[in-house]
Amino acid sequence: MAFERLREDIANILDKDPAARSPVEVLLCYPGLHAVLLHRLAHHLWDNGFRTLPRFVSQFARWLTGIEIHPGAVIGRRVFIDHGMGVVIGETAEVGDDCTIYQGVTLGGTSLEATKRHPTLEAGVVVSAGAKVLGPFTVGQGARIGSNAVVLKPVPANATAVGIPARMIVRDEHAEEGDDASAPLTGYGAEGALGGFTAYGVTSAANDPLATALHRLIDHVAEQDRTIERLQEALACLGSHIDHDCEKLDAATLVKMVD
Repeated sequence: MAFERLREDIANILDKDPAARSPVEVLLCYPGLHAVLLHRLAHHLWDNGFRTLPRFVSQFARWLTGIEIHPGAVIGRRVFIDHGMGVVIGETAEVGDDCTIYQGVTLGGTSLEATKRHPTLEAGVVVSAGAKVLGPFTVGQGARIGSNAVVLKPVPANATAVGIPARMIVRDEHAEEGDDASAPLTGYGAEGALGGFTAYGVTSAANDPLATALHRLIDHVAEQDRTIERLQEALACLGSHIDHDCEKLDAATLVKMVD
């Protein structure tokens, strides 16, 4: 069983990382794999009632890899911690199958109570470099967390969260069909294998909701300016004149600033 899971982990890394060239290279040179293997030992000891020994194993793994996983955390199958330096996964965190976690990620808690206080990542979640996911909520299947995002509330399945605090972005409805990089992460088979991985959770056709709102406001104000101009022209034809001294909106410049 242990060797089967090891082969599965190595195959997963070879599939997701183009820099990985051989199983031997992955086995010897990937700290994320080493951290997960040592965590399995620590977690087994933790589940059997030991406390100090599994903590020692996790601290040894931290010294060896730069990745700190509490022995109480639950780590699923085919979890890939890429690069990994500075990753911290708390005691009550749960990481589902096929998740990918990049360097500097924290799955942390905001409570001091001895309860569920760390996040749950469902299958296929990608957490990008430097992101902080803080609290006892769920990040839905196939969701993506942007680099350096601070996530403080649940993330729906297949959504993407970016920013501080994180907000949801949506797929561009006008993206061309067949744009795999922007499609939601779907395609989990009976074995839970991932069928739509995107490195660092990057989406090429996703809209930041704040930018979208600003674009709509700019369009609305520009249309109001045009309407006022037409009204002024109509009133002038009727012999009336209304001063409108407001500076005309430079929509093109504002759009460039938002973009």
